Amino acid sequence: MNFIIRQENEKDYKFSESAVKKAFENEEYSDKSEHNLVSRLRKSNLFVPELSLVAEVDKEIVGHIMFTKLIIKSGEDTYSSLALAPVSILPKYQNKGIGSKLIIEGLKIAKEMGFKSVIVLGHDKYYSKFGFKSASVWGIKAPFDVPDEAFMAVELEDGSLEKISGTVSYSKEFFC
Repeated sequence: MNFIIRQENEKDYKFSESAVKKAFENEEYSDKSEHNLVSRLRKSNLFVPELSLVAEVDKEIVGHIMFTKLIIKSGEDTYSSLALAPVSILPKYQNKGIGSKLIIEGLKIAKEMGFKSVIVLGHDKYYSKFGFKSASVWGIKAPFDVPDEAFMAVELEDGSLEKISGTVSYSKEFFC
């Protein structure tokens, strides 16, 4: 299957939000409002336009990924990172490698932009393929109760998380 990955633009918003909504319609662990999260994050100061990507098949948006800024707090110290959320692929295009390509391209762009790490809450068997490990390896914790193996991080620069520990601080947009 031929598909392209490119940066999302404003004209794509309603189409990509529709793809996000459809991607999560039948997901067991979803509140079915991920499309609203995407919309809120775009309007926030955490939004990084270069890290909001879409996948297209025959000029139809079939997938979307977004990375936004977040911080890790350790006492008075704060460290910058990125949140990967959500990754959305229309059901009929799932398991065809589109999500993997979006993640790989997003991580590559994030690294090129100088970001040092990414945090994700998701399936450990899936995200480990991209180098993600339990964030607890570095002493990084979620701000809420979540299985250790599902809360993960990846270093975009070797050793970038070595001296960082603390609790991830998600913005209010994640909790509306």
